[in-house]
This record gives sequence, C-alpha cells and structure tokens, in this order.
Amino acid sequence: MSQGSKGTGEQGHKARGYEGTAIYQLAKRLAVEIHRMTLEELPKFEMYEEGNQIRRSSKSVVANFVEGYGMKRYKGDLVRYLTYSLSSCDETKAHLEMLHETGSLAPQRFDYFYNQYRKLGAMLYHYREAAAQGRV
Repeated sequence: MSQGSKGTGEQGHKARGYEGTAIYQLAKRLAVEIHRMTLEELPKFEMYEEGNQIRRSSKSVVANFVEGYGMKRYKGDLVRYLTYSLSSCDETKAHLEMLHETGSLAPQRFDYFYNQYRKLGAMLYHYREAAAQGRV
C-alpha cells in the first residue's frame, strides 16, 4: 500500500476512486482468474455446481467492495458493504476448499487461490476496521 492511502491501497495520484485501490485490483484479478479456472480446469459436472457458486462469490467480493467504496462518506454503509465483501471472500475460500477436497481442483491451484484470498481477506478486514474507526 502506498503512504497516505488510509488502508485502501490507493496508487498515488494516478487513479482516483475504487479502481486505484489495491483491494479492488486484487479482487478483480482474482475474480477473472476464478472465472477462467472454472471454465477451463474443472470437471464438466462442476461447471454448473461449485463452479457457478465460486464464480458468483468471487465476483461478489468485487461488487460489494465497489458499492461500499461509493458510499464511503457514510461510515455505516461502507462498513456494511465491506462486511459483505469480506463474507463473500470467506465464501469463496469455502468453495475452494470443497473443490480441493473433492479432487476437482489441483492442489497447486488450490494453494495459489486460497493464499490469494487469505491476503485479500486480510486487506478487506483491515480496511473495514479502519472505516469503523473513522480512519478512511
């Protein structure tokens, strides 16, 4: 995170708004990677089962962060949407665990995605805590 970003990971003066945050950039990149992974790597029967669920939850992380960021002037709304985003991040990790434990997702892919979502969850958690304390 750059200095002065108050936890959002804003990239200096280059980008304004949610697009410039490290949280958004990571969440969006992961959602795109999850989308592709479910269509290219999962067994066909999982495309419409866990594949559909994990696509939805990974995209929900992004959407709820963006919606909350747009309401950041209103502390309660921001905290609520960050909580939704964090919950969707946890849901995505649960879907990854199910795919891994059923043998539908290769161990190295599970490790990669799970670690990335742990990192993203920590970023969301710290930003939510800062928002709750009025530091954003």
